[in-house]
Amino acid sequence: MHSFTKDQSPWIPNGKEGVMSLLRPLLLDVVPTIQQTAALALGRLANYNGDLAEAVVKGDILPQLVYSLAEQNRFYKKAAAFVLRAVGKHSPQLAQAIVDCGALDTLVICLEDFDPGVKEAAAWALGYIARHNAELSQAVVDAGAVPLLVLCIQEPEIALKRIAASALSDISKHSPELAQTVVDVGAIAHLAQMILNPDSKLKRQVLSALSQIAKHSVDLAEMVVEAEIFPVVLTCLKDKDDYVKKNASTLIREIAKHTPELSQLIVNTGGVAAVTDCIGSCKGNIRLPGIMMLGYVAAHSENLAMAVIVSKAVPQLSVCLSEEPEDHIKAAAAWALGQIGRHTPEHARAVAVTNTLPVLLSLYMSTESSEDLQTKSKKAIKSILQKCTYLPALEPFLYDAPPNILKHVVGQFSKVLPYDSKARRLFVTSGGLKKVQEIKAGPGSLLQEYINSINSCYPEEIVRYYSPGYSDALLQRVDSYQPLAN
Repeated sequence: MHSFTKDQSPWIPNGKEGVMSLLRPLLLDVVPTIQQTAALALGRLANYNGDLAEAVVKGDILPQLVYSLAEQNRFYKKAAAFVLRAVGKHSPQLAQAIVDCGALDTLVICLEDFDPGVKEAAAWALGYIARHNAELSQAVVDAGAVPLLVLCIQEPEIALKRIAASALSDISKHSPELAQTVVDVGAIAHLAQMILNPDSKLKRQVLSALSQIAKHSVDLAEMVVEAEIFPVVLTCLKDKDDYVKKNASTLIREIAKHTPELSQLIVNTGGVAAVTDCIGSCKGNIRLPGIMMLGYVAAHSENLAMAVIVSKAVPQLSVCLSEEPEDHIKAAAAWALGQIGRHTPEHARAVAVTNTLPVLLSLYMSTESSEDLQTKSKKAIKSILQKCTYLPALEPFLYDAPPNILKHVVGQFSKVLPYDSKARRLFVTSGGLKKVQEIKAGPGSLLQEYINSINSCYPEEIVRYYSPGYSDALLQRVDSYQPLAN
């Protein structure tokens, strides 16, 4: 019977160090199946949590694994690569320990192994090391992994293609320079050819890798576009797999954000309408990249924002703003609507008629909204209001808006009313003029100037009639009026 201390697991005799000291000699056993089983056991332990992975490093087991990785049969190589992956996944420090014991060169040699399972295990380990940071990623590149990973995505085995594409994505994501090393060995063309592969998990990785390349710079985004990914990538937005949809939206977003020209190309191929439909067909975080993509396109220019409006994106974004429970998704929708509405009165009206402004106002004023959601809602309201001349959408704000928003609303009325007689009459009958007289503005303030400007659109007696206290003054006159005696 074993006795256990408080921090020991009952299935690990003598704690973490104890089990490592038991398994280590088994890695050198003369029976190959025992070696493999010991390596698999280590891998499963290390995979379980960071503490056990650290115990593998402290137990001085990595050098033995690296040595055996070069010497042993394919079953052992797969098991050893699994251990390295399981250790390296937990933290940059543990991944660095793998680099320090010389594992990268041996893993790269395994990428050329005859057995696809060995290649897959090695690619997986390299990807897990590279994903932590730019330094570790650079170490993987310096070991010569990238050209071999590109060869792996051309192999017939789907599982190998997936893992190799994933590793290329992990290498590319950290910096333009690392992405460029992936581009320089011709990865884009091979990745682009797999966009229509029927395997959903492969498509996820391919779209992710292309996104991680395109996001860094205009040049890299243009290289991805030149591989003729449009319009074929738009079919992925209708995929049955939600993560294919999300990664396709992310790829289109990462291209659209760079320049008006790239956004225009996406518009021309029907990309904005396709993303809008995609947002309507999914929920939650799957929607997020598409929402942001619409905002990026609209931000570039009036014409592009109008293309977003024509694609019926505004009602869809309004639905996201109202329906989504997560604040960060609401915030993205608020930001995108602000980018659409901020250009001209026509753009602002397209947003205002969907009844979005009151929703934005309530999100801004709600104490339950996150700080980011409040900020983005406020910015969106201001940028739309400053262009909005559609008065029916503005009028409710006279009653509900806090002073810092009210200023912009009154400002818009002061711009429109002098030139629109119908609007002036409606402003009186709807109670707007009366409401404006009730607003308390500091003498000489911008708000007071706006109020004066509105009042100057009406005869003086009308303004007096709707001013607070006027009816009392009339009653006083009644009280003090002495009728002439007959």
